[in-house]
Amino acid sequence: MPAFNAVQAAPAKFDASQRRRRSMLAKVHIAIKDLRMAEDDYQQIVFDKTGKTSLEGATEAQIGKVLDVMKAKGFKPLPGKNKVATHPMALKARAMWESLYHLGAIRNPAYEALEGWACQRLGCAKLQWARQSDATRIIEPLKDWAKREGWLQHNPATGRALSPIELRASLCSAILLKLKDEGVVPGDWLLHHAAWQLCGIENAKADPWTASDYDRLAAALGDRLRAHKAATGGARG
Repeated sequence: MPAFNAVQAAPAKFDASQRRRRSMLAKVHIAIKDLRMAEDDYQQIVFDKTGKTSLEGATEAQIGKVLDVMKAKGFKPLPGKNKVATHPMALKARAMWESLYHLGAIRNPAYEALEGWACQRLGCAKLQWARQSDATRIIEPLKDWAKREGWLQHNPATGRALSPIELRASLCSAILLKLKDEGVVPGDWLLHHAAWQLCGIENAKADPWTASDYDRLAAALGDRLRAHKAATGGARG
């Protein structure tokens, strides 16, 4: 299962058409995250609208058709005056924020909630205006918050930073541990037990799990954790 083929817009020209295209591509990638869309589902939409499995070289009209499908599935772009930041710091922070949501550490996973939290620490009005040199002022607190929630970021034996795939697997394990602590699942369950028996996710396949597979499982486990807390009055603010 190939990873999303993220499109990098060419930097040579910055005419109106190019700016529109860059903006539309940014919305596509935001929609993928907001809808928690699996790779195969995304690629099928792109193929249906462009005849290809990525938006490389797609026209504005084709990208617009992909966005229309995503809007029909529930994606709601923010108004133009509230543009979503797409620089590296914001993308990293947003991924961490969503992971904290799956861990049950925050109630609101929306971009606006992250922006309010981040801008209070950075002293800026909009996250898109933040200086990249200030990234550690929000990324490190988010990492520390994740650690307090049980999400390991490093190999406990070697101290080596986990790879992106390992980080996602570690996130799923942290959520599963919370489910065990809450008595939702047996204490001897492993991730493959939780994937199929709790979330209905088929995991008997020959190929190794991808980042998208783990993202899907983290979202499903997070849904189960929040549902349990809501039912028992243990939801967090």
